[in-house]
Amino acid sequence: MDKIERMKELAVLLRDASRAYYQEDREVMSNFEYDRYYDELEELERDTGVVLAGSPTVSVGYEAVDELPKVTHESPMLSLDKTKDREALKSFVGNQPTLLSWKLDGLTIVLTYREGRLAQAVTRGNGIVGEDITGNARVFCNIPLQIPHTGELTLRGEALITYMDFERINSEIADVGARYKNPRNLCSGSVRQLNNEITAKRNVHFFAFRLVHAEGVDFENSHAREMEWLKGQGFDIVEYRMVTADTLDEVVDDFAAKVEDNDFPSDGLVALYDDIAYGESLGSTAKFPRNSFAFKWADEIRETTITEVEWSPSRTGLINPVAI
Repeated sequence: MDKIERMKELAVLLRDASRAYYQEDREVMSNFEYDRYYDELEELERDTGVVLAGSPTVSVGYEAVDELPKVTHESPMLSLDKTKDREALKSFVGNQPTLLSWKLDGLTIVLTYREGRLAQAVTRGNGIVGEDITGNARVFCNIPLQIPHTGELTLRGEALITYMDFERINSEIADVGARYKNPRNLCSGSVRQLNNEITAKRNVHFFAFRLVHAEGVDFENSHAREMEWLKGQGFDIVEYRMVTADTLDEVVDDFAAKVEDNDFPSDGLVALYDDIAYGESLGSTAKFPRNSFAFKWADEIRETTITEVEWSPSRTGLINPVAI
């Protein structure tokens, strides 16, 4: 296990112990054990230069705001052209080594770091203007608040809530009609909260999928090297595989086999040319970049049976049918 993975493990262990002691009036480890793990985490943070959001060594104060400030992106965040046809995806890959990764179904966030510290977090919004959610990002469960790189860094990634947390949070809402429809809906509401104490309770994760700019770092013209560098800075990165047209079918099948068991929502895959210069030379259309392409899973139609209809009053007084 590498140092950053051990830090994540220790942070979860210590948070669980604190919650058990202070909120549930039970002890899951001795004070000696807690201090030993805490000291180990502090030492690892010093060694790596990484401090993760949610680390017990960091006290992040909660804050409430009246509104989320609007921020104009330095460059437009375009959508991806997409297909459900494997042959079209294979045609896109062509003879170029390509990164194939999950297309996560959450909320896209842009992070900026200056002098090794998280300086700003902004939602994608409409692709031109997003919302500043820096205070909320500081209480995501896995965003690094401090990293070893001290030059300016900008990256993009997906904020999401796992199916397990989605079910847990929905189960705590008594009004069936007020429950969230899906993890993406819950994630959007959690990330864009005006009170980040609520965000902190939602267990929002962040997975980096694209490096935009890293001052003073040479990635030797490879997006894969960018991803591995981000991992070394303490970020959780989206799972990806390197493919060619010859290996594409096998890798797509491997991803497809994992969908049912994944605890995170995804709605397909993303293909990105590894060659940075080649991809940039292709430019973009008014809507889509030409260096990347989305592959969506084919629609599935299944027959289901409604076993019961539950009538639930909404907050406005309407009575809504809920299929069980």
